[in-house]
Amino acid sequence: MERKLMSELLKWKDKSSRKPLLLEGARQVGKTYLLKDFGKRYFKNVAYINFQNPSEELIDLFNGSINPKRIITMLELILNMKISPSETLIIFDEAQDVPRALTSLKYFYEEAPEYHIVTAGSLLGVFLHKGTSFPVGKVNSLKLEPMDFEEFLWANNRENIATFLKSNPTETTFNEILSDLFKQYLYIGGMPEAVADWIENKNVENINAIQEEILGNYRKDFSKYTDNTTAIRIRQVFDSLSAQFAKKNDKFLYGTVKSGARAREYETAIEWLIDAGIIRRVNQVNCGNKIPLKSYANPSAFKLYFVDIGLFRNLAEIPFEVVNSKTAIFDEFNGLVAEQFVLQQLVKHSLFYWTGGESSEVDFVMQYGSEIVPIEVKSGTNVNAKSLKLFRETYSPRISIRFSLKNTRLDNDLQNISLFCIFLCEQLLETSSEKCVKQKETSSEKCVK
Repeated sequence: MERKLMSELLKWKDKSSRKPLLLEGARQVGKTYLLKDFGKRYFKNVAYINFQNPSEELIDLFNGSINPKRIITMLELILNMKISPSETLIIFDEAQDVPRALTSLKYFYEEAPEYHIVTAGSLLGVFLHKGTSFPVGKVNSLKLEPMDFEEFLWANNRENIATFLKSNPTETTFNEILSDLFKQYLYIGGMPEAVADWIENKNVENINAIQEEILGNYRKDFSKYTDNTTAIRIRQVFDSLSAQFAKKNDKFLYGTVKSGARAREYETAIEWLIDAGIIRRVNQVNCGNKIPLKSYANPSAFKLYFVDIGLFRNLAEIPFEVVNSKTAIFDEFNGLVAEQFVLQQLVKHSLFYWTGGESSEVDFVMQYGSEIVPIEVKSGTNVNAKSLKLFRETYSPRISIRFSLKNTRLDNDLQNISLFCIFLCEQLLETSSEKCVKQKETSSEKCVK
């Protein structure tokens, strides 16, 4: 299955100032598969070392000197292969279990930069925040997310539709096909193992079993990599997420975790889940015309979203019949399913949510270059949005976005995008913004005349 991050790996490979690469991402988003596929395609051979259950030889190797020449020599003996700087991709997988393997990257950068070395791990974010001896400034970093909807289309051999729509974004010929695939994605999500099984077997029970195993592995990590008190609190936050999503006020409330709970008791647990890539935090802002937006974020007001829409669906126990219904899925959790979907597709951007009083809230506000773009997510075809109207009247953004199940079109400075055409968002943002500028310039010229 093709992943968009492959192009970034190729850029890294060809960089003259290349550093050892750190590939982060939550457990089972496909890091190992991607790196092995990268090595198979673009290198003569791959030196793969998995530290999750290291042999005594590997433990002894990294307990000793971590001079690159010594490491390379010993790895050649352990793996029974020649490691060439230009022809071999070296992969350190699950490197968080042997911290000195992470530390060795500093010396590869300083003393052996000719080697192509990549480090991957499911909990690297957690370990980097624990004070692990890590070569800050000595590595390049990338993050792999679950498959987005466009990658899901590729996996289902629908790349031709995605390509066609990029040239014809308002075309509706393929709406029925895309709508069906959209529903499938809401149920399956973007975890590669689940996607691959669905393509091969089309079995709902298989999908549930895979998702439950992934969620179970997340829970095992709580106790494996933390102390007992922290593990209990992490599990309490994790288990409260479906209840958090179900309430009408979807701002995170500590009282939903445990009656009488306070922020100071659970802040560490939330940070752990964020660092592990399991949840995403979106903070509130109350301004819409100042950048960078993160400088105006309210640290005490935030929403939590899950790493993957399919895992969220499983955690919330939403059955296939509800997802397969035309609109019922959007009635669940007060429209948060649609928000969860949109966030997962736009995750590489800095997203916040805006409040302008007790009853006005715009789902997301995105900083896109020097632009601030308000984003309204509507559940279905009802697109009335009083809060978005208030934001536009208050701040006059150049362009605004509204996602819904209605067709893609530009209404003056409001770009409507169908939820199942979300992969066109950046392209439409560029072109619609340019059109808005030209329209305003033309209008100004007419006023002068």
